[in-house]
Amino acid sequence: MKRGWTGRHEVTKVGAESVRAFVPAPLPPVPPLSFDAGLQRALETAVLALGRLDGVSTLLPDPSLFLYAYVRKEAVLSSQIEGTQSSLSDLLLFELNEAPGVPLDEVVEVSNYVAALRHGLERLREGFPLSSRLIREIHGVLLSRGRGSEKNPGEFRRSQNWIGGARPGLARFVPPPHAAVQECMAALERFLHAEDDGLPVLVRAALAHLQFETIHPFLDGNGRVGRLLITFLLCHAGVLHEPLLYLSLHLKQHRAEYYELLDLVRREGDWEAWLAFFLEGVRATAAGAVITAQQLGRLFQENRRRIEEKGRRAGSALRVHEVLKARPILSLTAICEDTGLSFPAASSAMGVLVELCIARELTGRRRNRLFVYDRYVSMLAEGTEPL
Repeated sequence: MKRGWTGRHEVTKVGAESVRAFVPAPLPPVPPLSFDAGLQRALETAVLALGRLDGVSTLLPDPSLFLYAYVRKEAVLSSQIEGTQSSLSDLLLFELNEAPGVPLDEVVEVSNYVAALRHGLERLREGFPLSSRLIREIHGVLLSRGRGSEKNPGEFRRSQNWIGGARPGLARFVPPPHAAVQECMAALERFLHAEDDGLPVLVRAALAHLQFETIHPFLDGNGRVGRLLITFLLCHAGVLHEPLLYLSLHLKQHRAEYYELLDLVRREGDWEAWLAFFLEGVRATAAGAVITAQQLGRLFQENRRRIEEKGRRAGSALRVHEVLKARPILSLTAICEDTGLSFPAASSAMGVLVELCIARELTGRRRNRLFVYDRYVSMLAEGTEPL
């Protein structure tokens, strides 16, 4: 449905330049969303896929293993959309303080994303409401160090920003003037907690994400916070028990369509076109995560069976295998600490895994060597190739 402009323009000054900034109308859309048969089917399919994904947390022997790695995959993807070139391996190495040749600012940016996600979920589990205050806290963690740390982490902007173009007059889109940000975010917060509009949680998440991107309340990091908002909303509503749904892969693969739809909603009010795109992203992403979880489960079982065939050498090797399942890139020193094995015993056990082509040495050094659970990282890294 084409409703026309979904807000109003205000003329504002940026230096000597006058620009038309866009102030979105509060949600929900007016007139209300129109759910034709196709959109209703898309919603039902997405909800079903999300339910299957939530069930993964009860099917996996240790859901925390999948969650640890999947969260990091999302951090890489979400940061890549913003222009970083870091890989999943870069992040895992950085977390070991072993990242030679990796652009430090970029890996710090990805690591901050993991910390911001963890912080937000902990606050929600403590009973803190999903609110503007929490969004500012999450932003503060996201920009706490590295690139963007000088751009008022944790604070709504106090100056005009713009998207695309070297200056506001050439921008693809100019968000609301900074004086309107507080009011816009307060309206968004009321929408997040509304219980009288009959909107399903997935629809609320779709609308809230786009509205947040339109407000663009921070000087930097808006895209990453906007994507985190989807996960927080679904977890806060109890639709997901663990933060397993991330749309960054879908948005990375369909970037042009994503940005086009954001603009289409603002110009023409076609929320239904955006919602169809969002729901397909939920379906595809949830289905992909289920498949990956099942593949990892089979990989772990098969590798364990192969190790057990080594007889007396299997005991220590199985302990090392368990540690690599939790952190797929590790040094022998870290393995000793995590398993309680002596250095010679850990080295010998790792030798079994290398012999079976389960693990691979990364550095080529004789000292301070690092080992990677090769197929595990390869399976997780699918889709995270830098743009």
